[in-house]
Amino acid sequence: MQSNKAAPKISNKRTLILILAVFVLPALVATLMYVTGWRPSATGNHGELIQPARFIEDRVMQSVDGKAVRFGELYGKWTMVYFDSAACPEECMKQLYFMRQIHIAQGKDQDRIQRILILTNATSIDTLPAKLTEYPEMRVWTGDKTALAKLTHDFGIETDAGTEQRNIYLLDPQGNLMMRYVPGSDPAGMRKDLARLLKYSIENSSIKTGKE
Repeated sequence: MQSNKAAPKISNKRTLILILAVFVLPALVATLMYVTGWRPSATGNHGELIQPARFIEDRVMQSVDGKAVRFGELYGKWTMVYFDSAACPEECMKQLYFMRQIHIAQGKDQDRIQRILILTNATSIDTLPAKLTEYPEMRVWTGDKTALAKLTHDFGIETDAGTEQRNIYLLDPQGNLMMRYVPGSDPAGMRKDLARLLKYSIENSSIKTGKE
């Protein structure tokens, strides 16, 4: 008789252990990964994911024709951002070309994307328009020393190295810095990342509004 009574107890213990394993073990593993700093060697994105995403403040800037603009004007679309001097040497032009081609490759979603070049140094600005004749849709802004210092700080750029890093940055429509692509990043991978983000943002929006 005792063995018959013990069986349900053993079964209940096993069930409890199974429940704990299902719900507690993943949390323990996640905590261990966070504490040790371990990350998967292969991820679904091709650039460096900014974690946590960093909000870029709305600051007063200046267009190349001298008009006051605000960084917040970029909110509402996915934005590719690039920093360099007005001299824009060969490596700079190469990055602007990649940005343009990635933008065009998004097809019907092109209107959801914009590109901007932030000039960290306006010296040689007179030579810039001729270089950008094939980039009519790209905004070109600059700012005073204080505004530029704060903006580059928001992007995690060392002021003295701002024109040397030549990273391409990606902001979401809320103005959050999401991704960073160092020079030499695969443009095809950048295109795939952006396409995936555009698709996800549409699906997420549909879920929130209850649309199919």
